[in-house]
Amino acid sequence: MEMSKISFMQSTTLPNLLTFARIALVPVVVTLFYFDKPLSNWIAASIFIIACVTDYLDGYFARALKQTTQFGSFLDPVADKLLVAATLLMLVGVGRIQGLSLIPAVIILCREILVSSLREFLAELRVALPVTRLAKWKTALQMGALTFLIIEHIPGVSLPIEQIGLVGLWIAAFLTLRTGYDYLQAGLRHM
Repeated sequence: MEMSKISFMQSTTLPNLLTFARIALVPVVVTLFYFDKPLSNWIAASIFIIACVTDYLDGYFARALKQTTQFGSFLDPVADKLLVAATLLMLVGVGRIQGLSLIPAVIILCREILVSSLREFLAELRVALPVTRLAKWKTALQMGALTFLIIEHIPGVSLPIEQIGLVGLWIAAFLTLRTGYDYLQAGLRHM
């Protein structure tokens, strides 16, 4: 009984609650793709941005409050992957990512699966695979690009929002390959 109480208490830290919130926002973002545009695009983009901010805040508070937990270390990347994968799939489904632009989407999804599998394998060996600074930049660029793609366009503004999002997606895919290679190299040393 006492062990389960400690386990529950560890899972309800502020950083973990922020991660749970990010996961809870994923179906909200997905659902908004089915509503009238452009208002639903703006609401979806706003909620997506809030979810992205929780990604930063959960790590910040975990370190600042010394509340890093194994559960949080597991759940945080899962929440990130759910948010990115669901958003990419919805953008493909509504046709905002199509043709050659499917390539960076596939690269991003494949890298996420590869790195998750690698982390799981290394966890069994009790080897940590820390997030690199370049991977953090990749994540920020990727989330920015996805935000632009969710918005799609701003009525009355000639700024090519969707094209900015697609260029950002290609750059994020390049960084995804680079960081995926770095993680693979680090992981191969332990195999």
